[in-house]
Amino acid sequence: MKIAISSDTENGLEAQVSSHFGRCPYFTIVEMENGEVKNLEIVKNPFFDSHGQPGQLPEFIKNLGVEIVVAGGIGQRAIVYFEKLGIKTITGVSGKIKDILKLI
Repeated sequence: MKIAISSDTENGLEAQVSSHFGRCPYFTIVEMENGEVKNLEIVKNPFFDSHGQPGQLPEFIKNLGVEIVVAGGIGQRAIVYFEKLGIKTITGVSGKIKDILKLI
């Protein structure tokens, strides 16, 4: 399972989950298998300074092979785009990424 988590920094599992998915500077992409982290990648958000066109960020995330996105918040329109792409959204999350992964 591949998860994209909105991140405020490039600190990997020690990073804090960002409060807004579309406006976070980074995405921590975590590949999980049997509850264990198998791979971790930090990706800069190409739409950090602007949301781009509607649907661009969900398409970008889909092209990374992500199945779940996690953030403090995600706009309703973005959630609809993610759902259309078969990507599950988890919102209302805060804390360190390593702690959040234990709950997924």
